[in-house]
Amino acid sequence: MKEGKITKVSGPLIEASGLSDANIYDVVEVSKDKLIGEIIEMRGDVASIQVYEETTGIGPGDVVVSTGHPLSVELGPGMLRHMYDGIQRPLKKLEDLAGNFLKRGVTSPALSRETLWEFNPTAKIGDEVVAGDVLGTVEETHVLTHKIMVPFGVSGKIKDIKSGEYTVEQTVAVIETEDGDKEINMIQKWPVRKARPSRRKLDPNEPLITGQRVIDTFFPVAKGGTAAIPGPFGSGKTVVQHQVAKFADADMVVYVGCGERGNEMTDVLNEFPELIDPKTGESIMERTVLIANTSNMPVAAREASIYTGITIGEYFRDMGYNVAMMADSTSRWAEALREMSSRLEEMPGDEGYPAYLASRIADFYERSGKVEVLGNRDEKGSLTVIGAVSPPGGDLSEPVTQATLRIVKVFWGLDYDLSYQRHFPAINWLTSYSLYQDKMDSYIDSNVNEDFSTMRKRAMSLLAQESSLQEVVRLVGRDALSDDDKLKLNVTKSIREDYLQQNAFHDVDTYCSLHKQNVMLDLILYNYDRSIEALANGVDLSEIEKLPVHERITRAKFVSEEEIEKLADIKEQIDQEIGSLQKEA
Repeated sequence: MKEGKITKVSGPLIEASGLSDANIYDVVEVSKDKLIGEIIEMRGDVASIQVYEETTGIGPGDVVVSTGHPLSVELGPGMLRHMYDGIQRPLKKLEDLAGNFLKRGVTSPALSRETLWEFNPTAKIGDEVVAGDVLGTVEETHVLTHKIMVPFGVSGKIKDIKSGEYTVEQTVAVIETEDGDKEINMIQKWPVRKARPSRRKLDPNEPLITGQRVIDTFFPVAKGGTAAIPGPFGSGKTVVQHQVAKFADADMVVYVGCGERGNEMTDVLNEFPELIDPKTGESIMERTVLIANTSNMPVAAREASIYTGITIGEYFRDMGYNVAMMADSTSRWAEALREMSSRLEEMPGDEGYPAYLASRIADFYERSGKVEVLGNRDEKGSLTVIGAVSPPGGDLSEPVTQATLRIVKVFWGLDYDLSYQRHFPAINWLTSYSLYQDKMDSYIDSNVNEDFSTMRKRAMSLLAQESSLQEVVRLVGRDALSDDDKLKLNVTKSIREDYLQQNAFHDVDTYCSLHKQNVMLDLILYNYDRSIEALANGVDLSEIEKLPVHERITRAKFVSEEEIEKLADIKEQIDQEIGSLQKEA
């Protein structure tokens, strides 16, 4: 280990001389407190180091020791159900060691060294294995089986493998390689800034079902895709991400709270253990890893927290699972980049952000994808990345939002006006888009209803026409419209309020399956078609608007998944009520 001396301290950035043998991104221990830092720039033997803890009290002359290793995470059994900070220190363990308030220099291994795990071999002695092959499994939670894989760079013949209870550091297998015998335990270490390899990337062709109607119907994201949620303060970014984390049909979720308020992570901690996964009937925490680096925690660790989260996601993807990662928010990550860049005295780009902002954002989102995993197995895994963006004042032209939109394929644009009207999720249907739409239409038409995409296109067309009609209404009033146009406004109001609007805090409405979405949208459009027919047959619009069936359509969203069949008779009621009006006419 190489030793140097601090020559300058500037907030979370320090400079140290005498580190000529160190490398960029090496982890260092700073001062006698052994604060964790990372070299981000080298000029001769002078290293610029971002420190992941409070630097108060550190001064020139203090010792800096290079570990010679990049910032890495520990991957293995014991990550699920836990909350880590931005550099993967377990916060519960740190609380046990230091109390409710973190003290500098306190650290703990990310994975417990005492916990015993039941290892069940799936490979046998004599098998030829390569990196990515599964040696055995550990039942980490009731929901997810942890696959112990051959580490990257190791291949050969299994010389010994045994079942039983082991800690993560104990040897579970021995592989005979060209360089001698290699003992394998249940820990893999991986540098966070390096993407984990896969055999090849595949075209995402299956939607990530979130249970949110405006997303699944109008702006779906693919498993292995990328999505961004930009929006001003108070428009509901965090709640949308919470909803996706809770109910998306992913096998595993990584939720990164990066620079946001601490009370939001408190909500996650309080809510997630109590929520039941609709697929498994178990707590959602059984398939979740939380990473918290809130606004009151060291700014430098915000940057690391995003990479820590995506590396954990890639590890579970390599097991063949569908992983969803929520990053809330990438704007705070970019602000950490800006602060460190300014302290390094680099030439600023737009709005003070570093010139390499766009490439860093692209590198991050490019680590998503659907892949064929390494090893001799025909498994596929996916990593979906959903990033919230918090542009100041809701200005979507600012650099972080623009750099993000150039990379991601789904844009869920949150609208402050909608949130002010208490329309949630406040995703603007006229500005948002999904570039996966055609492929997702094919999947849903095949698996739910062959006419689903046709209904979706029709509903979107009606919402676009409503925007034009509202302009006329604002100018000359609703009475100037024809009955057909007034009916069109009625149906779009129903689409907006009865379909797109969704209550995250209602036990039933918080989640809506694709089957239920299909039934609800079909009801609204069927009612519209029969109403148009009645108008053409001379029925007065005011009579149509008074029909009792409208109340049942409005309340369809509150019918539970188990009772969807009860909605089938609403079409019969529509036929009866409109039929009686036509007879009277």
